Amino acid sequence: MRFASPFRRRSGALARLVAALAALALLAGPVATPASAQGAGNALDKVAFGTNWVAQAEHGGFYQALADGTYRRYGLDVTIVPGGPNANNRMLLPVGKLDFYMSANTLQSFDAVEQGIPTVAVAAIFQKDPQVLIAHPGAVQRFADLKRLNLFVSKEGMASYFQWLKAEYGFRDAQVKPYTSNAQPFLADTRSAMQGYVTSEPFVIEKQSRIRPVVFLLADEGFTSYSTLIETRRDLIDAKPGLVQRFVDASIIGWYTYLYGDPSAGNALIRKQNPDMSDDLLDYARRQLRDRGIVDSGDALSLGIGAMTDARMSGFFAAMVKAGVTKPTVDFRRSYTLQFVNKRVGIDLRPKN
Repeated sequence: MRFASPFRRRSGALARLVAALAALALLAGPVATPASAQGAGNALDKVAFGTNWVAQAEHGGFYQALADGTYRRYGLDVTIVPGGPNANNRMLLPVGKLDFYMSANTLQSFDAVEQGIPTVAVAAIFQKDPQVLIAHPGAVQRFADLKRLNLFVSKEGMASYFQWLKAEYGFRDAQVKPYTSNAQPFLADTRSAMQGYVTSEPFVIEKQSRIRPVVFLLADEGFTSYSTLIETRRDLIDAKPGLVQRFVDASIIGWYTYLYGDPSAGNALIRKQNPDMSDDLLDYARRQLRDRGIVDSGDALSLGIGAMTDARMSGFFAAMVKAGVTKPTVDFRRSYTLQFVNKRVGIDLRPKN
């Protein structure tokens, strides 16, 4: 499970790091052969897809599409490369070690443009970012009450969504204490709240302490970042748009199946890659993804899972500029393309009632 929010790490050295990795890639040889290099005679196109954390329900649709043969039916031989605390799969995409990458949020796509990194978001699997603030029962009645509490927030959170909380709701830096992926300081202070993901930390807190916390999903309070975006390189889009379309479409099918069908194949593969993942946490996380509309809500209801719109991107960019998170000079329109989404792929798999 994820105990630290995967918001982008801001660094002026990012572009230099990518260049250095590119040089290393030439020396080291490929970890997995990019799809763009596959010959036409192969029955299946080999694809390497990197996630941003260890295998978990938040990646369920991708594992489902791999486990139940959906990717193969779309002509793809997919390898999922898990992320984790000692991995940086994001850096492997622009240097050609991966064909696709599961990006955490829209801010990472904006950063890529700012740093001159040639990656593009081609689908937004999560219509709602799963970021939450978690409080003790009885401490607050509504979201605005959080302004009275101590808040445990990570450095990444301070550089991103907390700046939005300050701009939109009047939260204060003085409220914040460092979040170190440990719930104990929060549990010891009943006048506090902590960051988390709706799919994991509330479950762990309740299981360990028998406290059912109050959970506020930032997306429901106006934080409009997409999450779990599929990113690829511009050169792959130009060279093999059909392959990009097949990967996006098959992933969407996998997500419909995982949410509304039998998720057992995907969960089995998740547990194989991450033996620490329990059945009850997988079940809890999947329910949260479905019932909270993390994946299938908003524009996805009419356009299909993976939906993105210009209006949503423009609005979020304006909010991040207002909050001082993103520079107004960033050409955010280069961070994404609508070429491969909004086609209602798989929408008939959603239950009718």
